[in-house]
Amino acid sequence: MLHYALVFLVIAIIAALFGFTGIAGTAASIAKILFIVFLILAIIAFFRRAS
Repeated sequence: MLHYALVFLVIAIIAALFGFTGIAGTAASIAKILFIVFLILAIIAFFRRAS
């Protein structure tokens, strides 16, 4: 999940450099959502492992 978030972040940065603002914004939004999902799953896994 974190890998895909980083891939979309790189796509967003490259698209922004070339001026594709629509694609860059979409890719950045997807990257943010995937990162948040990753954090939630990591916290759940941590607490399930601790108990």
